[in-house]
Amino acid sequence: MLWACLYFPELPLDAVRPQDCARELPAVLVDGPVRNPRVVMANAAARLSGIGAGQSLAAARALQADLAAWRREPDAEQQMLGILADSAYRFSGEVSLLPPRALLLEVGASLGLFGGWAALERRLRGDLDGWGVKYRLVAAPVASGARVLAGSQDGVALLTHAQLLSALSNIPVENCGLELKTSSSLSSMGLNRLGQLFALPRPELTRRIGPAALLHLDRMRGLASEALPGYQPPTRYARRLEFEHRIDSVQALLFPLQRMLRELARFLIVRDAGVQDFELILEHEHQATTQIRIGLLEAQRDAGKLLELTQARLERISLVAPVQALQVNADDLPLLRPLHEDLFDTNPDETMEWPTLVERLRARLGDEAIRCLLEVADHRPDRAWRLRLPDTRGSGRKPASTAPTEAGRLHGMASRPLWLLRKAIPLRPSPLRIIAGPERIESGWWDGDDQRHDYYIVQTRDGQRAWAYVASGEIDNWMLQGWFA
Repeated sequence: MLWACLYFPELPLDAVRPQDCARELPAVLVDGPVRNPRVVMANAAARLSGIGAGQSLAAARALQADLAAWRREPDAEQQMLGILADSAYRFSGEVSLLPPRALLLEVGASLGLFGGWAALERRLRGDLDGWGVKYRLVAAPVASGARVLAGSQDGVALLTHAQLLSALSNIPVENCGLELKTSSSLSSMGLNRLGQLFALPRPELTRRIGPAALLHLDRMRGLASEALPGYQPPTRYARRLEFEHRIDSVQALLFPLQRMLRELARFLIVRDAGVQDFELILEHEHQATTQIRIGLLEAQRDAGKLLELTQARLERISLVAPVQALQVNADDLPLLRPLHEDLFDTNPDETMEWPTLVERLRARLGDEAIRCLLEVADHRPDRAWRLRLPDTRGSGRKPASTAPTEAGRLHGMASRPLWLLRKAIPLRPSPLRIIAGPERIESGWWDGDDQRHDYYIVQTRDGQRAWAYVASGEIDNWMLQGWFA
């Protein structure tokens, strides 16, 4: 087996840092009383100014005037680790969480799929770089050993147990995951490196550090087994983002929304799924909310398209009050079946899939503005079709229920006009000549609307082609049913 450990040394900071704030700027995480918060974590830029954990925020800002500070949010840290685990699940079916800042992936079974460790490492790093988090990546044949190495090293790949033992021997005792009291005691005895501990007789080592610490040392060397809890991505997507300042414009909402929809897209890739229906919730003060339901004709997971459709719907509303939190919920996550493209399509950029066009029109004009033409199994022309809303639960390509009408199969659509009138009107003056016909339609005796008409394709005196009828057996009193293009 080969275990890859992803360690995120600044995860608490990364979880609360605004997306528009560069990671290189001096920043700290604070906790404690509101009036006198204390620094609990400082990034590398802040530490260069002498700022460290335990200082008051006032003292830290005396050292660095433009210091950014955010309050620690344990829920955001847990959510961030889950998001990163969802992303890592793309590369391995065996992922384990090591709260609060690490993930383990068994990648030995994935090496053949990705073309070896070097190629897999590039894919992992490319994915992680997109999240804007600080991380270290290490691979080793033992899970706990990989975790210990990732605490202080990056880019190390050890494929054998001998290589792992050699690397672990140089790790400082205070960096191996032992309790602070135990590591301090060992350092006071002159035992500063793990190699020195490994060289001690087991009875003597047990007497000094206890059986629990010895088990920890055995696990990192692969001498004792360890049961790791497996991680399973959630079956639904739900994210909530609370803002430090109230947002009073739709345009300002697009930036955090883009981040959330990008997370949703990555979540869907892991599940090999798409989203067909999701909900956007805008939270206002005094517990007021604005709920926007977004239904798609086809399952989708492209973050850009999701943002475009959501933006179009947001631009059609007026905010009732400033927004203090944003939430995205998605429960309808069907298996994604991408559209098949034409192998010989020479102008792919100049065309648009029909469902995509309908979704854009619905987003811009509203759900009620777009209708689908649905065939109905009835011979009578005025009853052979109806309009309905596009089906957001089906494929979007066909009407959901009915098959082509019997009349359409018998006579072919070529004999029907493009424009059918909802109700026939008198045709005056009488047509100039008859082009085709008659076609007799007798139907409706069972519902009280019995029709017996002879239909003709005629040419009017203005040169237009029309579809008209007269009562069966008559040649006068023409009624216009539709126009040909």
